[in-house]
Amino acid sequence: MIQETIQCLFSSTEVLECLKPFAFQPFWIYFFLIVMMLLSAVGLPFPEEVTLVSVGTLAYIGANPHLYPPPYPGAPHVDPTTLAIVAFFAVFGADLLIYAIGRFFGPRVFEWGPVKKMIPPDSRQRIEAWTNKYGALACGIFRFTPGIRFPGHLACGMVKFPVWKFMVVDGIAALLSVPTQVLLFAHYGDRIYGVFKQFKYIIFGILILALIVYIYKKWSTRKLANGV
Repeated sequence: MIQETIQCLFSSTEVLECLKPFAFQPFWIYFFLIVMMLLSAVGLPFPEEVTLVSVGTLAYIGANPHLYPPPYPGAPHVDPTTLAIVAFFAVFGADLLIYAIGRFFGPRVFEWGPVKKMIPPDSRQRIEAWTNKYGALACGIFRFTPGIRFPGHLACGMVKFPVWKFMVVDGIAALLSVPTQVLLFAHYGDRIYGVFKQFKYIIFGILILALIVYIYKKWSTRKLANGV
């Protein structure tokens, strides 16, 4: 579904019409959301925000049958409120799982092959420094910072933050960010995509530039780490 979303954004097809078939498969969309949040939590290199935007758009379609007629009268659809609740608990549960892995396995979790490849030594040191410096607030900082959520939550567990503190701080951060993104697109999907359609090439250019900068930084960091 995410692939279809991206194709729609940069094609001549109307985005909402392109996504319409998925809006009337609520069970599979909720299931898809939970799976994607878990994969994002364990380091999948795909921003969870894209998933939230995609499913939020489906909720907008389902909530406006007069604009996007269902396949048959009374067809079930993705509900905005249900979706926001599922999204929150999926994200919060995934964060808690990563925290638990860090707490149970300790520092050796960073020595695992896949984790070691995803988290360079300098990134690990920076995350550990933030964790020690900001304490419980670091849990919230990591939730709002794409790219370091996974190692950040591992570090929170590794330094053994009290479980209740992690749950409170991360829960508040997730409550502020996750349902907001879903409901924003669920209620204003047409207006948001209208703006996007007007400026899509500018936005696309900015994203490409950001990707180039990100790749350059990664390459520079690796080059310095290897002493080249």
